[in-house]
Amino acid sequence: RSADELGTLTEAFNKLSSDLAHSNDLRRQMTADIAHDLRTPLTVINAYIDGLRDGVFQPTPERFDAMHTEAQHLQTLIEDLRILSLADAGELSIQRVPISSEALLERLVAAYAPQAEERGITMRVLAERALPDILVDPERMAQVLANLVSNALRYTRSGGQIVLGAHRQGAVVALSV
Repeated sequence: RSADELGTLTEAFNKLSSDLAHSNDLRRQMTADIAHDLRTPLTVINAYIDGLRDGVFQPTPERFDAMHTEAQHLQTLIEDLRILSLADAGELSIQRVPISSEALLERLVAAYAPQAEERGITMRVLAERALPDILVDPERMAQVLANLVSNALRYTRSGGQIVLGAHRQGAVVALSV
């Protein structure tokens, strides 16, 4: 607890040790979350396969569609893990280009419209007029927004509405779901 260089070094070491422990806790929690997220669609697929194999379920287009949807979800999670590992290694390339925020949001509405309709949810874009283009990597930004839209679809009740917005916030354009 001295006020000299040794005390400053001790404080810095203790802070680093604490931050490292916190980082390890977050990594453990993330690993548990990832395992849970991967296990869920796999459990659904296995249940359908077991039911079909045992003759409990009859093969129907709806059952195959459900299994296909879960397999796609699993594939998306695996791709997200790949991207996360690239980002963690500092190897994730980002190609920033100017793009209309409204066009980016409309792209997402078009991509998720079938799921929204199936669940009785309305999706729309609400963007201010004459917004400047935003300088982003359209694919990465679409991924971020797609995760938000996917969560919104999961937690919005039938008859609800999901609004993708773009508006000026000071000197920047803010996007919202």
